[in-house]
Amino acid sequence: MSQEKIPALGRKLGLPPDKYDLLKEALTHRTYAVEHNLNYDNQRLEFLGDAVLEIIHTEYLYYRYPEMPEGDMTKVRSALSCETTLAAIARQLDLGEYLLIGNGEKGCGGNDRDSTLCDLFEAVIGAMYLACGLEKTRELVLRLFAVNFKDPRKMLNTLNPKGRLQEFSQGKWHQTPEYRIFRSGGPQHAPFFEVEVQVDRFVGTGSGCSRKTAEIAAAAALLEFLSQRYQF
Repeated sequence: MSQEKIPALGRKLGLPPDKYDLLKEALTHRTYAVEHNLNYDNQRLEFLGDAVLEIIHTEYLYYRYPEMPEGDMTKVRSALSCETTLAAIARQLDLGEYLLIGNGEKGCGGNDRDSTLCDLFEAVIGAMYLACGLEKTRELVLRLFAVNFKDPRKMLNTLNPKGRLQEFSQGKWHQTPEYRIFRSGGPQHAPFFEVEVQVDRFVGTGSGCSRKTAEIAAAAALLEFLSQRYQF
């Protein structure tokens, strides 16, 4: 990426022009720094950005869900801060296109690797915090996450669908979900399973290459339906 594109990203993020050096540092991968004999890279800003994201998400969850227990808040915060989630937000901003990365790493797709994009997003947040303060950084983070995570509480259903469904069904109806295989087949090297799970009068179905993955898919499907009906 040409360094001339850095101001374009700065304007996109709302950074003042006199802080673009911070953004350049956030976009500098260690491999680029080594190739160009730079005495900086984005690892320190990544460390800072990780802490900033943690406080923003913690505060947001605390006020958004006043009845949510500490254990569930911890799980949702972890889901919001995990590598896959942060990489998705980085792609939402096209950060990989702005990354200053070494030729060798770029040649093997390093600028679109989840781990690299996750670190990059954290570094950019660290730069944003130093340049604009916590309030503007919070506004940016919450705006970005709101696009794909309008109700982060629902992320609990994807972390452990079977456990979450059992917890809900036992609390709501004093029942344990019942799973059954209603179809299976395929060759030995590529089997498939279709599973149905029932709780009270509600049924969910899912498929997978093993009974376990099919049960997880069925539980996730039923949880999605129940969460809309009972708003949990």
